[in-house]
Amino acid sequence: MKVLVTVKRVIDYHVKVRVKSDGSDVDLNNVKMAANPFCDIALEEAVRMKEAGWVSEIIVVSIGPTAAQEQLRLALALGADRAMLMATDETVEPLTVAKLLAKLVEREQPQLVLLGKQSIDTDNNQVGQMLAGLTGWPQATFASHIALEGDELLVTREVDGGLQTLGLALPAVVTTDLRLNEPRYASLPNIMKAKQKPLETLTLSELGVTVKQHSQQLKVTPPPKRQAGIRVADTAELVDKLKHDAKVI
Repeated sequence: MKVLVTVKRVIDYHVKVRVKSDGSDVDLNNVKMAANPFCDIALEEAVRMKEAGWVSEIIVVSIGPTAAQEQLRLALALGADRAMLMATDETVEPLTVAKLLAKLVEREQPQLVLLGKQSIDTDNNQVGQMLAGLTGWPQATFASHIALEGDELLVTREVDGGLQTLGLALPAVVTTDLRLNEPRYASLPNIMKAKQKPLETLTLSELGVTVKQHSQQLKVTPPPKRQAGIRVADTAELVDKLKHDAKVI
């Protein structure tokens, strides 16, 4: 089974995000970038599938600037077999990303596409569902456990009422949630070996997809600063403050 895994380049989740002074966007100057954490989970699951003998090849793909090769090389060090970069400096919306991935699916013919459920920069949670719609494949979102039973993929997902298990006929699209696994770290020998693995660069025009902007970002505003807390002398004062000042009881 061939698996396609998406990897998005985002601001490292340890970094405090800064907004530009004019409010036009997030400031990316001298900011540490990393792979989207949910994409790391998707890649880890693909690697575990390969170690279990389910998967023969793992292809990682990213859409973005040339600098995204850094995240793809790390994915290769973590266990992917080859990488593909759809190079563009333009902002691509979820629908465009889904269309590009659909073209790649048509070209590579994977039996499974694994994506993080969302990226931590835009939080759209749309690409996996759109890709399933464009390809006509069955989908399972927010996967917390994945198993293979014969030719059927069993995906357990967390829902409001507990756990739901879906049986998917392959090929399929699955988006991964936090509790699916804990991603590993790349070892130094594997980082060195990853430099020899193939990394192909494609242009969007080669795939026949035109970037269209259907929405416009008007302004980026940081969240309001939290007010400082106060100390109270005893429980009676705390209850009084909650009742009369905060009015929550």
